[in-house]
Amino acid sequence: MTTATETYSVPRINDTAPDFTAETTQGPIHFHDWIGNGWAILFSHPKDFTPVCTTELGYMAKLQPEFAKRNTKIIGLSVDPVTNHSKWAADIEETQGAKVNYPMIGDPQLKIAKLYGMLPAEAGESCEGRTPADNATVRTVFVIGPDKKVKLQISYPMTTGRNFDEILRVIDSMQLTAKHKVATPVNWKPGDDVILTAAVSNEEAQEKFPGFKTIKPYLRTAAQPK
Repeated sequence: MTTATETYSVPRINDTAPDFTAETTQGPIHFHDWIGNGWAILFSHPKDFTPVCTTELGYMAKLQPEFAKRNTKIIGLSVDPVTNHSKWAADIEETQGAKVNYPMIGDPQLKIAKLYGMLPAEAGESCEGRTPADNATVRTVFVIGPDKKVKLQISYPMTTGRNFDEILRVIDSMQLTAKHKVATPVNWKPGDDVILTAAVSNEEAQEKFPGFKTIKPYLRTAAQPK
C-alpha cells in the first residue's frame, strides 16, 4: 500500500504499468483487466475544459478506429470528476466534430496522477482549487503492451498539442518489432525497410530476409516482413 510519505516516479519503459481501479465515463474499471490481452494507450490531462486538450481528445476520437485495427484500446484521464468529463465531451463533439466513445477516467483525488508520477505526493488529495498550471505535469502518454509493461512514455507541455499520428506510427513499429527480430530506422513508416537486429545471424537472414543488405556489419536492412 503506497503512503502519502512515499515518493512517486513516472513508470519507465519495461516497468509494469501501475494497476488501479477508477471511475470512468463508461463505468468503473480495473485497469489491467480493462487492458485485457491487447495494447492500451493512457493519455492524461491537467484539467477539463482546457483548449489544447479539447483538440487532442477530439482527434483521438477520430483515430480510435485505427487504434482498434491494431488491437489497441485508448483511455483518457483528467484531474476532475467524471461528471465534468461528460459535460466536456459535449463541447468536444461540438467543436471537434468527433464523439468521444472511449472512456475518460475521473481522478478528483489525484490518486492515479500521483501513482503514475505525474504529480508529487504532496500535491494533496483533491482537484478542488487546483488550476491547469498546478497540474501542468499531467500531460503524459503511456503505451502499454499486452504484458502490462510500459512500452513508451512521452510528456508534453500544456501549450503544445500532442502528435497522435506519431503514437500510431510507434504502435505500428512496436507491434512489428515484437513479432520479428527487426528494428525500425529513423522516420520509419509502415512499408519502409527495416533493420535486422543482432539476434539475426547472416545465415538466418538469408533464409528469412532474402535480399537483405549489409551496409555495415552492425547495420543490415531488409524489406519489412509481412
